Amino acid sequence: MEEYLKKAKRVVVKIGSQILEKEGSIDTDFLKNLSENIKVLENKDILIVSSGAVLAGSKKLGLRQKPKSITEKQAVASVGQAYLMQIYDRIFSEKGLIVGQVLLTVEGLRERKRYILAQNTLNKLVDMGVIPVINENDTIAVEEIVFGDNDFLAAHVSVLTNADLLIILSTAGGVYTGDPKQENSKLLKEIKSIDDVLRYARASTSKFGTGGMRSKLEAAKIAVSHRIPVVIAPKKEDILLKIIRGNLEGSFIYPEKGEKLSRKKSWLKLLSAPKGRIIIDKGAEKALRSGKSLLPAGIKDVEGIFYKNDVVAIVNEEGNIIGKGIVNFNYRDLKKIKGRRSSDVEKTLGIKFKEVVHRDNLVVF
Repeated sequence: MEEYLKKAKRVVVKIGSQILEKEGSIDTDFLKNLSENIKVLENKDILIVSSGAVLAGSKKLGLRQKPKSITEKQAVASVGQAYLMQIYDRIFSEKGLIVGQVLLTVEGLRERKRYILAQNTLNKLVDMGVIPVINENDTIAVEEIVFGDNDFLAAHVSVLTNADLLIILSTAGGVYTGDPKQENSKLLKEIKSIDDVLRYARASTSKFGTGGMRSKLEAAKIAVSHRIPVVIAPKKEDILLKIIRGNLEGSFIYPEKGEKLSRKKSWLKLLSAPKGRIIIDKGAEKALRSGKSLLPAGIKDVEGIFYKNDVVAIVNEEGNIIGKGIVNFNYRDLKKIKGRRSSDVEKTLGIKFKEVVHRDNLVVF
């Protein structure tokens, strides 16, 4: 565990609304301490995923509670985002640190080109010595596509940037076996299986937050499945410095073992939206699960309208989605060659043979 913490070069830090809040306003003392920690850790790449736009907007507008409707939330966030970045810029500038604002939506990341652009921008900011402050673009996001208090956004950013560690700050201070305020509740310092501890998690009751421990654990699943360890830690002075120096505060979640997914396959698995479905037979399913590409002979049916380089869902005979992949044919041509041998493709379509989905562009669940 200590080795994971000390050797982490690139670290994503998630700061929720409850962490930023102090007496209904932004906790500037906490941000000052955070900037001091980052200044000391200048040899590390730090990326911040920060909630707080609604909180900051509510403060600026004099609101006493979180807006209820999505339209109110978007309007308040538009005021708060500018105010929040002013605070970050002012405090971090005092330590000679430069911050850059990055606004993301899951809808945008579902497009492969936008995903790569976001990836390149974040990497370039870090290369330039800038600390990215990332938030969901609440002014245009809608209820169906919000990340959930940025826990999931932080997990996606850690995967997107190939981070070595994800730190999620929490008012609970870690994962406990019960209410952290109760004496009989025990802190789980090391977690090897998230599923084993989900029963302890609860949703948020914060005025301005939308997450909770369940949200954090579900988000942590994404990171650890990509071999990125996660720490769920308390809001304390010098907390970032302590963790990265190997002095654990909170709960450490071990990364899963095995081969690490490429960024392309990670995007396919987590974010890509299939445009259609390809139903395959048992022989093809067995081949895919053994690492082979999808060929026409194993295809039983084709559903939906899609084109070359679109993402499709791969479905077995029982109707279960077993994977997703980037297809090399449009739906019309695929219907013509389904069930046929590979040697028949050129005769039927008049084009050179290609796998329907190459194994490099395929992820099997």
